[in-house]
Amino acid sequence: MLLWAIEEPAVPSGTVMPVYIKSNINQVWVVGVPEAYRKDGSAFDKLEVPLSKLELVGGRIAAQKRAESFSALALLYGETMQDGLPIRSDPDNSTRRTYRLRRGEVIKVLEEAPGNPPISASGEPLPGVWYKVLTENGSVGYCFSYRLRLFEHAGGPLGAAPFAEEEKEDDPELDRILAKTWHPESYGEMIAKGRIDLDALSRRWRFSPGQDAGIAHIYVPEANLTFPYTAIRREGTRFWRFDGSSLQMRLRSDSVLEAQCTEADGALRTFVFVTLPATVDDLIVQETARLETLFKNLYDAGPSFHSVNYGTLSFSPEGRFSWTGFDFLVPRIIPPGAVGEGAVNTGFFLDTALAAWYDGAFSLYFEAADLSVHFLYILDNQGLRLEYVPEAALSGITVMRQTEPPVVIYFFRADRLRAERTLVF
Repeated sequence: MLLWAIEEPAVPSGTVMPVYIKSNINQVWVVGVPEAYRKDGSAFDKLEVPLSKLELVGGRIAAQKRAESFSALALLYGETMQDGLPIRSDPDNSTRRTYRLRRGEVIKVLEEAPGNPPISASGEPLPGVWYKVLTENGSVGYCFSYRLRLFEHAGGPLGAAPFAEEEKEDDPELDRILAKTWHPESYGEMIAKGRIDLDALSRRWRFSPGQDAGIAHIYVPEANLTFPYTAIRREGTRFWRFDGSSLQMRLRSDSVLEAQCTEADGALRTFVFVTLPATVDDLIVQETARLETLFKNLYDAGPSFHSVNYGTLSFSPEGRFSWTGFDFLVPRIIPPGAVGEGAVNTGFFLDTALAAWYDGAFSLYFEAADLSVHFLYILDNQGLRLEYVPEAALSGITVMRQTEPPVVIYFFRADRLRAERTLVF
């Protein structure tokens, strides 16, 4: 069955043709031209068709059945409206790109494929469908239809669009940029310092060149910017412009990318993005496991700790706490009216000067008061030593210093309960 229409004589795709010879040397099939498509008076009944443009089905009956199933798409082709539109290995814009189309290049639609559509700036799926497609040079893969002009063609010259006549040079460096995932520079800083903030880490924040739809996006906490474009064009060493928009990008290094755009007042705004040694999902899993281990250490050391002056603090396997008898800490540390239960957050880091003296830090989120109270802590064979940390001593998720004077609370483990000495400075 013919997949790509023949120009001379004009034979439409979907036509069943007898195959005589396969030439691996010349990479062609020798096929017979059905009589209905021979020129008047011509005895020429055979021609060569590139291997990729014909599907070998089997016998005549099988080929006719295949042609019937293909008939709805047999004449359907697509012209790319965007330079660099990718063909992918699977119908999902996160999968490997196998081919990069030029603007105006024509492809043959082979079948509609279920898949995940690219997402628009509003967070909604873009209109369109995924198609399995064939390029004129024989590449096969999946292309999203949002930036395709679909048309029907029944044979003869296809007629390339004027802007497709000029052959464009390959740009391997641009290909490498488009194949990578780019996240905010702050992600790289977190990894370099070994201090992952799960609240700030999200797959959503990124730079997306949007080659499947011709719409680039800058997603960062302080901005959500969208740039429709027609092509990505190199303008110098490691510098590209997105035609039809104010967006441009510069590659500082193999792992650092600078994206710039012009704001309404004419000012140039710059965003810096980086590639990561692991996916965001992997980083979240790793950091979550680390925090769970820290909490497990607290739970295994208790799970209940007791103080004559400050009550009983207990941890549950679900990462929660209950605290009774903390009246002496109200209102200086714990807000009035707080109910002593909530969630434990072990996602804090210590400044270098503190790391040698404490096991870590955590916060207790009092749900009824919608307030977190932070503590440095030390576990020993007798119990749990807490030291209050006010908000002013935090820089993000890092405890920078002790308070002066410090407020120290000691809880004994249940199996070591005895007369205690509680020091409050």
